[in-house]
Amino acid sequence: MASEQRIRPTEARHVTPELTTMQAIVQDEYGEADDVLRLEEIDRPQIGDDEVLLRVHAAGVDRGVWHLMTGLAYPIRLAGYGLRAPKTRVRGREVAGRVEAVGKDVTTLAPGDEVFGIGEGTFAEYACASADKLAPKPENLTFEQAAAVPVSALAALQGLRDHGQVQPGQNVLVIGASGGVGTFAVQIAKAFEAKVTGVSSTTKVDMVRSIGADHVIDYTLHDIADDGQRYDVILDLGGHRSLTHLRRALTPRGTLVIVGSETGGRWLGGIDRQLRAVLLSPFVGQDLGTFVVSENRDDLIVIKELIEAGKVTPVVDRTYPLSETPAAIRHMQEGRARGKLIIDVGGSS
Repeated sequence: MASEQRIRPTEARHVTPELTTMQAIVQDEYGEADDVLRLEEIDRPQIGDDEVLLRVHAAGVDRGVWHLMTGLAYPIRLAGYGLRAPKTRVRGREVAGRVEAVGKDVTTLAPGDEVFGIGEGTFAEYACASADKLAPKPENLTFEQAAAVPVSALAALQGLRDHGQVQPGQNVLVIGASGGVGTFAVQIAKAFEAKVTGVSSTTKVDMVRSIGADHVIDYTLHDIADDGQRYDVILDLGGHRSLTHLRRALTPRGTLVIVGSETGGRWLGGIDRQLRAVLLSPFVGQDLGTFVVSENRDDLIVIKELIEAGKVTPVVDRTYPLSETPAAIRHMQEGRARGKLIIDVGGSS
């Protein structure tokens, strides 16, 4: 574990409009949170013509944070995030806050607007974001709750609606139902009037049931295919089951959507199973596949409407101050979180 000195805030300062610096969690090399992250005072980001500057109130901790922090699996580095070191020093993407300034081409937002969405470098007091990746904050959520939503809820919505094509009355299985994406998936599938079965560990069964799952399978005691139930749609968010195993739990014309699988492999990191699913799908009656999340304002608004209608509520496990971001990432990586972990950046008064 890093020493106290590594993550201790820099000298305190008075925040005034004239200052152009901010507190942020930064890294200069790839590695694990305790080794490479530190709290530092840096310049505020500069926005482009189609961007906004956000005063960050809260930021979500999603799985992508770990991948970008460690540079694993290696294809991430080849995708433009930096071969030997991170190209962007500040981590974090999910955000909720207030618009501080807008670029000259931005017409959908104005200073003072309360928003949520996806930005760059959101583990900081200020962050940039494209206007088309932000939406008005749901009126019935706090900033902390809203920060739990963007990446995870988009993955759940698109996995079920666009790729699973879930219909009312269908049987849907959510593997990894207690995680960040899974807690949204259970609720969104119920909003689509499906019959939902969640898969989780023993200690999280009650929580998964409390958010609307019709049935919950404790994977430490039972297998997903034990009772003979077959599912029209399986959303696999974090298992390592083989395609053969998953197909046994699908109906003959069912759909498998693989969203995540962490094997720790440095080269593929688990995506080999997704690739095999895509290659196998044309030769079987079942639809097997995966997808890349589309980060867009329209779907954020769909989620906002579900939240304001009371059909979806973010599940927040715990909140950490900005200086304890390494601990939050470590907690997520250990797989102990129920729902989402949030970084409270402050400034919500």
